[in-house]
Amino acid sequence: MVSGNGTDRPADEIVAAASELRVVASRLLRHLRSARGGIEMTPSQAVALSRLGGEGPMSVADLARAERVRPQSMRTTLGVLEERGLVTRAPHPSDQRQVLMSLSAEGQRLLRMAHTAKEDWLATAIATKLAPAEQDALIAAIPLLSRLVED
Repeated sequence: MVSGNGTDRPADEIVAAASELRVVASRLLRHLRSARGGIEMTPSQAVALSRLGGEGPMSVADLARAERVRPQSMRTTLGVLEERGLVTRAPHPSDQRQVLMSLSAEGQRLLRMAHTAKEDWLATAIATKLAPAEQDALIAAIPLLSRLVED
């Protein structure tokens, strides 16, 4: 059900566009996930690493809550990342029962490599699969897509 349409566009057309956009976004995300530059990592490990890289140090409980997983699952994920030297732990400044997890220098390097590989894949796809006018249309649509995901 579409409410607050605000346009003369029929609701069924908006629903169809939403369906197509969902499918395209899913396919795009799949391509981006596979373009990690040969970095071996499970999706849950990649998400935890990315969240720490984007939001800074976090407790296991906060990470688990943010990713909507059980704390035990997040501990397991972070344990593997810690064994690989990608995250480090430090005492929580105000709660002695918790630790703060953060990216190590190697974790930061790996995250930068993954981001670069994904951006390189996407830039190449845009440059080689889209005509200049299509590239312009895509670039013009980015602010609109950003508005869709604003909180």
